[in-house]
Amino acid sequence: MFSHVFVGVSDFERALAFYTPLMACLGLPPRFCDHGRPWAGWQTPGSANGRPLFLIGRPHDGQAHLPGNGQMPAFLAADRALVDAAHALALRLGGRCEGPPGLRPDYHPHYYGAYFRDTEGNKLGVACHTAQ
Repeated sequence: MFSHVFVGVSDFERALAFYTPLMACLGLPPRFCDHGRPWAGWQTPGSANGRPLFLIGRPHDGQAHLPGNGQMPAFLAADRALVDAAHALALRLGGRCEGPPGLRPDYHPHYYGAYFRDTEGNKLGVACHTAQ
């Protein structure tokens, strides 16, 4: 469905220090990192063309990054333990909790998710959709 998701950041090095271990926890390998631009991307393992990508970087227009209200990329987790681990790691890396791990049956009976903001204020989610 998606080619890529780009999340703007102002402090690239701080954001990279947040996302590098988080992406490793989620099993998403790095595709590239260009400190000169600056931007970095991680890819979906096992896909034929390495897509979709998750990207971080400074906004292309050179303006300051501002977190959106309503935008929220959510990463797919294979199990509930990974949701728990990713949320805990995000908080240890300087993220802010926006909803602790747990079932959210108002979405569907097996939806287990967690929400947090990165070091730049961007809201992210991690979700598992399978029964325990």
